[in-house]
Amino acid sequence: MNKVCTDKNQRVNLALLITIASLTTNVLAEHVHVRPDSHAPIGVMGDHVMAKDEIMFSYRYMDMKMKGNRDNTNRVSTPLPGYMVSPLKMKMRMHMLGGMYAPTDKLTLTLMVPFLDISMRHRVDTMMMSDVRFTTKSNGIGDVSVGGIYQLLKSADSNLLLNMALSVPTGSINEKDSTPASMGTNVHLPYPMQTSSGTYDITPGLTYTQTYDEWSWGVQGLYTHRLGDNKNNYTLGDKKNASLWAAKLLDHGFSVSARVNALDWNNIGGDDKKLSAMPTVPTKDTSLRGGTRVDTLLGVNYVASQLNHMRFAFEVGVPVYQHLNG
Repeated sequence: MNKVCTDKNQRVNLALLITIASLTTNVLAEHVHVRPDSHAPIGVMGDHVMAKDEIMFSYRYMDMKMKGNRDNTNRVSTPLPGYMVSPLKMKMRMHMLGGMYAPTDKLTLTLMVPFLDISMRHRVDTMMMSDVRFTTKSNGIGDVSVGGIYQLLKSADSNLLLNMALSVPTGSINEKDSTPASMGTNVHLPYPMQTSSGTYDITPGLTYTQTYDEWSWGVQGLYTHRLGDNKNNYTLGDKKNASLWAAKLLDHGFSVSARVNALDWNNIGGDDKKLSAMPTVPTKDTSLRGGTRVDTLLGVNYVASQLNHMRFAFEVGVPVYQHLNG
């Protein structure tokens, strides 16, 4: 989801991962999954393959809070010049159910099902209304992702993986809510309030991890490409996503991590005909939806050996650089 009209941004990721191993597979000897930093920070997915017939279920929760507006690298105060409505802040909560299955030692299949809860606070400034505040909301299932992770190269302490995922437009691009101008009638919401891209999207990438006695590091690069226009005649911009992280092993159960995540996404192509031709709020303007952001994040991984090696993880981050088409 694009965050173009945001200035401050905070992310919190929480997760619970449960691994089920085949009775005929020595998973601990083959993949050392009991080491807490054998998985990347929880904000990174597709970072490891599993042993043949191994199954893993996961639950992830992400809370993202955004506030303020920005044009390029400059903060912009409200009311925004040229617009009747200014976005003030936005919240996005995501619950993600995941599953992984390894038909072979080199290939792991993945499934991710997200549920989204989005809200955006606005300010109205017109000749009829001044500093009127209102909030729009949307929620529901997001776009389901199916994919695979293939092990290209492996050594005793490193892995090079090929990532590939297909996002299926199971979410909605027709979310509605009421505004002060709609007089109690639900109206079509702008692009950031929709729970789907509306298109089939492919995300190829590469992941490399290196493990040492007491610490580890990894790097991942992903590229999301939208396949054509959706049913409302627009296409979200393609997105590049790169992460570099390092983790320090504290003991047999805990590790801590630091990560840098860089995002770059393009403007929207086309426009949603269900939105008014003249944008009254910048979130309707397709030329203002691209940008670049760099986040820094700190995380903790914990493996509960007393709970059959169930894994818990936490990560929190803030942006250190933003250049938005605001």
